[in-house]
Amino acid sequence: MQRPELHQHIITTAGNLFYSQGYNSTGINEIIDKSGIAKATLYGHFKSKEDICVAYLEQRHQAFMDSLKKYVERSKVGKNQLLAIFDLLQDMYREENFQGCWALKTLGELSPNQKKILGVIQKQKKELLLYMGEVVGRNISNLSKAQTEKMSGGLYLLYESAITESHLFKNDWPIYMAKSIAPTFFAELELE
Repeated sequence: MQRPELHQHIITTAGNLFYSQGYNSTGINEIIDKSGIAKATLYGHFKSKEDICVAYLEQRHQAFMDSLKKYVERSKVGKNQLLAIFDLLQDMYREENFQGCWALKTLGELSPNQKKILGVIQKQKKELLLYMGEVVGRNISNLSKAQTEKMSGGLYLLYESAITESHLFKNDWPIYMAKSIAPTFFAELELE
């Protein structure tokens, strides 16, 4: 394997372990074993397990944001674009081994001194929230900044609760519920 491929292989292998069994339950030796590499090879790519986790979170977030943007672009302008995040979540739920949000799952395991990973997760969640604001702004004209923030914040919170609760209950009813509640945020603005 070439260096970039090997680097990606380590991230993917570790990420699958982090997502399925948890960050704290996954040891460096297990990552090395499952990757089929030597310890020196792993440390030639990453200084620590924390650095592997950061790379994993960045990879998952980028893939998620790319998918979300495609879902939004494919959706009809208006309400459908605002609800596209729930359509994506529904498809994510149907994937094998759905474990909820990879970032929140990792966040739940962090100790107070793991500020680097916390910072990455906060940055990613803020990026999602800002993107939701862009989608709202593109689909509803003449909104004040406060109205845009209220609507995008509401959609964001519904999404976050839906992904968490669908994992908790091992059922997709929270996704359907969130998608059915979301229009109340823009009903008052007479969006059709």
